[in-house]
Amino acid sequence: MALHTPDIAWFSWGALRGYPTRTVLMLTAMAIGVSAVVVLTSLGEGARLYVMDRFASLGTNLIIVFPGRSETAGINPTTMMGETPRDLTLADAQSLTRSYKVRRIAPINVGAGDISHRGRSREVVVIGTSHDMLAIRHWEMAQGKFLPKLDLDQASPVAVIGSLIRDELFGAERALGQWIRIGDRRFRVIGIMGSEGRSIGVDVQETVMIPVASAQQIFNTTSVFRILVEAKTREAIEPVKQFIIDTMQERHQGKRDVTVITQDAVLETFDRILGALTYAVGGIAAISLAVAGILIMNVMLVAVSQRTAEIGLLKALGAAPRQIITLFLAEAFLLSVLGAVIGFLLGQLGSFAVRYAFPEFPAYAPSWAVIIALLVAVITGLLFSLMPAKRAARLDPVLALSRR
Repeated sequence: MALHTPDIAWFSWGALRGYPTRTVLMLTAMAIGVSAVVVLTSLGEGARLYVMDRFASLGTNLIIVFPGRSETAGINPTTMMGETPRDLTLADAQSLTRSYKVRRIAPINVGAGDISHRGRSREVVVIGTSHDMLAIRHWEMAQGKFLPKLDLDQASPVAVIGSLIRDELFGAERALGQWIRIGDRRFRVIGIMGSEGRSIGVDVQETVMIPVASAQQIFNTTSVFRILVEAKTREAIEPVKQFIIDTMQERHQGKRDVTVITQDAVLETFDRILGALTYAVGGIAAISLAVAGILIMNVMLVAVSQRTAEIGLLKALGAAPRQIITLFLAEAFLLSVLGAVIGFLLGQLGSFAVRYAFPEFPAYAPSWAVIIALLVAVITGLLFSLMPAKRAARLDPVLALSRR
């Protein structure tokens, strides 16, 4: 008895149509497994891309300097004596402009303060910084202008406020040119931020920005929280990083007591962590494919007992055991492919639903996850169908025809 590929495909399709309940069960199991892989990996990949994009928006060729060395955490003689790392100062920040490879710098002070205008008040985050912060962070203004270009140690009673602050304090009233009070000092509003998102852990729309020297007066401090440094080119990032380390060590009596991190280092770390998370959730979701394979094996074993007469007739007509195995594997292959395709479409629909609910979240399944999910679905279906197929091939044709 010779079986050709069209005959095998037609026979398998007829077998699937002849047992709709069994077919639906196996298709559902396989589709759930594939769709779980697609949706979960799209969430993991979306989280990775979202974080990468947020960090990329920090600025181009960015280097961040903050006091203390991350390598010196724990118990040491300085902590036992109650000493703290040397603070960064405005003079430290100014010294970093001496390298021709540095495009611009922006010191930062952050604190909380009460802001008020004509009886309306609320607590806000106050950021003290400089004129170059706008260019370093690639922010945009909705109205007015950003902080003026001043010497870092020069205070000025001007402020730039976020759009939410503008709405809460001024309502429909024009905010530009108005005076606000931060603590016990008055500032004139010269600009409204147009950018959105978070900066240094705070929402830009809910912050007030003032010159860094003015912030130091309000917070009664001479130190700065961070110093942002922008290198002129990507190739200059490492030389600028080393320049910062050397300069700070020279200014701090030979002690290397600052931590310098680059944007690329932060991106690489998060990319590695979130990439591993994507692999992990993909692996967890792939377990459902193994469960689907077990279901296929069990259902196919039941199918062998239901179709003993059919198998006996095929063997009586001269079908070899290898041909019987081929017929069952072809049926499993067709089931797996259909289930994988349905699961892929459901997974894409789920990813679209996530993107629709959260437009800023790029929930797209990586191509490797889709390909692996489809391949694993097909391979799982074939492997778990092999035992039922061999069992069918071993049936005695006479006993099978008599349904024994």
